[in-house]
Amino acid sequence: MTSRYRVEYALKQHRRDEFIEWLKGLLAVPFVLHAVKSNGITSVDEIKSTSEAKRRYAEILLDVEHMINDYRNSMNTGRLSRLKQLVPNVGLFFTRLPLEKAFYIEDERRSISKRRLVAPSFNDIRVILNTAQILELGTNFHSSSSNDRLKLVTFDGDVTLYEDGHSIERNSPIIPEVIQLLKKGLYIGIVTAAGYSNPSGDKYYTRLKGLLDCVNESEELKEEQKSNILVMGGEANFLFRLQGTRLHFIDPKDWILNEMSTWDPQSILETLDFGAKVLTDLKIKLGLPALVIRKERGVGLVPEPGVELHREQLEEVVLTCDYKLREFPPACRITYCAFNGGSDVWIDIGDKSLGVKVLQKFLSTKECNVQPHNTLHVGDQFAAIGANDYRARLSGSTCWIANPEETKNCLIDLNVYIDQWATI
Repeated sequence: MTSRYRVEYALKQHRRDEFIEWLKGLLAVPFVLHAVKSNGITSVDEIKSTSEAKRRYAEILLDVEHMINDYRNSMNTGRLSRLKQLVPNVGLFFTRLPLEKAFYIEDERRSISKRRLVAPSFNDIRVILNTAQILELGTNFHSSSSNDRLKLVTFDGDVTLYEDGHSIERNSPIIPEVIQLLKKGLYIGIVTAAGYSNPSGDKYYTRLKGLLDCVNESEELKEEQKSNILVMGGEANFLFRLQGTRLHFIDPKDWILNEMSTWDPQSILETLDFGAKVLTDLKIKLGLPALVIRKERGVGLVPEPGVELHREQLEEVVLTCDYKLREFPPACRITYCAFNGGSDVWIDIGDKSLGVKVLQKFLSTKECNVQPHNTLHVGDQFAAIGANDYRARLSGSTCWIANPEETKNCLIDLNVYIDQWATI
């Protein structure tokens, strides 16, 4: 996954993140001016150079931190903030981001200021942003205002909780961290593209069996905490809640959003029909050894057994689908998501911004006040086009990870920051 990110973000414009690229450019200046070559200088010079580079990096990130605060304060005022002027496509920030403090943490881990030949990279900045977000949510967990405390943590499935195409096993190091979050009273949501419409929830349970069984068997959790796991399938189409040893199907009338209730069933049908036609045409045009599979709320291009499609082929398919659907009137009347799943391509009705909003609405109606500023979504697909976690940025704070190992590290940090907030 790491190699994939390096290649795609270096070469493909649609895979770039404008805010991260802007930050990368800012940090390149002190790298060039102060992170000098190590050849021919004394150990004292080395220490001075590292100290100066660290100071400059931290100053830049503190300035950006202030710009983000100004940007947040300018929302709904009609005033154009400096950050919005410099990065027109910058997204939403639902909380503060302590970037300076996050940099010091990640500099210890990644030796950013000690490097002489490799400048701060896309991945360095991505991880700093993750750490800043987790720091803020972790320390806010003890806020005097209950409304400011983290309430909901949601996850993508493939590549986030488990490797692509696999299931989460009982020995996953992620599970103990999730149990600790449940123990703290948080709700856990798995918002996955996998669309299994059977109300038994058996297929979802199979994919998540390691986690769900461990939660059920945990002696650390109260019974009501064990039921605080929800699964939103098909992006935003099928909602389940853990009850004992099974997933209980929740009727859409108990959670459907107003914007979703206005979708015309005929537009949904026509969009899926059109998507199937586009995928079939591309399969023939590109000579792909793949199958077009139709589901109740999605249609996908899946490789034949034993075959692996090239990344470039998948990118061609998803970009073409996205382009053609944007021009298709019925698709414009609903919300859909076309994305590259790593080994296949899918077009789903709905998207993860709606999936997260559904969980927020369902929990707010029944149990507590869940809003974007006290929600965290963890996922691996945040590119602007062809990725299905991207729109989750509209519904809550996010962490952009590259593999399940990074997910584990994020959760370890989150639990530590919550537990040790007074010393951070």
